[in-house]
Amino acid sequence: MIKIRIPATSANIGPGFDSIGLAVNLYNYVTMEEHDGLIIESMDGVEVPTDETNLIYSTAKHLYELCGVTFRGLKIGQINQIPFARGLGSSSACIIGGLKGANRLMGNPVPDAELVNIAARIEGHPDNTAPALMGGLVTSVFAGSRVYYVKQEIKNDLKFVALIPDFELKTSEARAVLPDAIPRADGVFNLSRAALMSVSLYSGNYQNLRVAAEDRIHQPYRLKLIQGGAEAMEACYNRGAYAAFISGAGPTIMAIVSTEIPDFSENIAKSLVELGLDGWRVHTMEIDNVGTIIELA
Repeated sequence: MIKIRIPATSANIGPGFDSIGLAVNLYNYVTMEEHDGLIIESMDGVEVPTDETNLIYSTAKHLYELCGVTFRGLKIGQINQIPFARGLGSSSACIIGGLKGANRLMGNPVPDAELVNIAARIEGHPDNTAPALMGGLVTSVFAGSRVYYVKQEIKNDLKFVALIPDFELKTSEARAVLPDAIPRADGVFNLSRAALMSVSLYSGNYQNLRVAAEDRIHQPYRLKLIQGGAEAMEACYNRGAYAAFISGAGPTIMAIVSTEIPDFSENIAKSLVELGLDGWRVHTMEIDNVGTIIELA
């Protein structure tokens, strides 16, 4: 039996729609072993599919079939610390868990560079799956069926503070509100800020992050689906955050904060209560520069 640890991810980071994401130290854990048939168990009481629709199972089976290896079944155990439908990469964690686990059980016939491509084909874009696999900050382009990417390790002088609402937002719903076309000026606006975001995070020029996190492609539309989202973002800036943005498709709001502000999380929790958002949770995390790891269970 093997045990897989997969990090949560925060995608888009403002302007990097479907192309930039980073990994944080909030984890799902999956145990996996070959088995005649199918057994799926939730080891923490979180309800998960226990049939062939389970994303870990179906992804693992898919890799066996791609490799031409006979697939008899799996026994899977899940611990899900990444909340579902909150913009923290829960589905990508399942995809990467299934791929890495199946690959290990088959003797690692597929290199990680190809797993990145397979994961993106399953998910449709690599902004969550690539950092979940490799860790750090990943800037990526999905061209045809191949992902071109650069991973950058981020210093540990930042905190990533997630403001997690007490409601879900399905990715399909968050994508449905986006326009089919954007003005040229908005495209230029986002391109410049996406480039600035990656370079500023990597280089430590954090004073750029507030401008770099600005977006005109998805956040103005998705904020309308997140009651209190705009106010929560503004509260993050009022409390000294470098940047605040919708994490993935939302509804979580993520703040990038200096470790030199030790009471940020406590203060932002007070601000949420003042805004009437007392059902929201505050979760403080650090960058995960390692990505998915496997060990013997």
